[in-house]
Amino acid sequence: MPIRRLGLVVHEGRPAAVETAETVRQWAAKHDIGCTDIDVWRAHEERRGGMDELHHAGDPDLVVTLGGDGTFLRGARIAAKNNAAVLGVDLGKVGFLTEVECRDVEAALEAVHHGGATYEERMTLNMRASRPLEIPTGIESLLRYGHGPALPPPAIRPDAGEGDGWGVALDVTALNDVVLEKLARDHQVALGVYLAGRLLASYSADAVIVATPTGSTAYSFAAGGPILSPSTEAIVFTPVAPHMTFNRTVVTAPDEPVALRVLPHSGQAAVSIDGQLRGVLDPGDWIGVYGSPRPLRLVRLRPTDFYGRLRDRFRLTDAPATALDGEADLFWRTTTPVPPDLAHLKLLPPTGDDR
Repeated sequence: MPIRRLGLVVHEGRPAAVETAETVRQWAAKHDIGCTDIDVWRAHEERRGGMDELHHAGDPDLVVTLGGDGTFLRGARIAAKNNAAVLGVDLGKVGFLTEVECRDVEAALEAVHHGGATYEERMTLNMRASRPLEIPTGIESLLRYGHGPALPPPAIRPDAGEGDGWGVALDVTALNDVVLEKLARDHQVALGVYLAGRLLASYSADAVIVATPTGSTAYSFAAGGPILSPSTEAIVFTPVAPHMTFNRTVVTAPDEPVALRVLPHSGQAAVSIDGQLRGVLDPGDWIGVYGSPRPLRLVRLRPTDFYGRLRDRFRLTDAPATALDGEADLFWRTTTPVPPDLAHLKLLPPTGDDR
């Protein structure tokens, strides 16, 4: 796709990101493409919500992020608002979302601009709530001590109809997860958990996580949840330290919403979206999380090797069982045409000696 306008999200704490950002700006100027820095703030300044940030950036059709997966999430919350694609530039660490290294950013931009890239779709989550979210005075500074300014509570979506019992539709697009967690160390959050509109169980837990397949390798994984292929469409519900016998993850279909109601005897609960505090619920409040009809589009310049990244990210190559055998070959050596009974499968192209 020819790039019309470009948004740039930079991890200002990394010199390589700052230097590469200037390369991106020069490339955009050379091609007469508008380029705007987005999600920028200074100390004691407020950050913009997703839609406000999108309009400030001039509705870019490509968002370039320079940093790790956290920086990528900052760009994703904006790009998903208007179907913009996201190109993640890596700064030397193995990430699940970033695509190219700093030295390759100009070649990547040329590929996108001239139609040489493909786009991988990732499922995202939307949310409704019993009332607009708020962050009580004093809680934000306590929970975000040592961090930059928090995002504002999500605005109400003007395009969604409201009605008795359906709550309010919020301007939320989560790529990883929506988390409801306790505020007080000595008081767990008590929740009624509803799947597809029916009560599953009541939980007393430190937190509960509602994740996408992309987010299955993040907080949900740390809490004991399964890893899902990002090519799947599903919602992963994982409780964190629940005080009950049933402590397993439940995987639902994307059209089966997960609703969380704070029970009357519970303490307050913090709502985090992709790791960012966005509101606090009182007893009686609820949120409903469901698959969005609008996926996020990731720029890909080569076939994605998710499981190779999984091995690298979690250092599975260090497992004792591999010590004697060394690096394993591909399971299927694709030097001949794929047999007909395997032609419908997703297989990586040959690499190295397998070409």
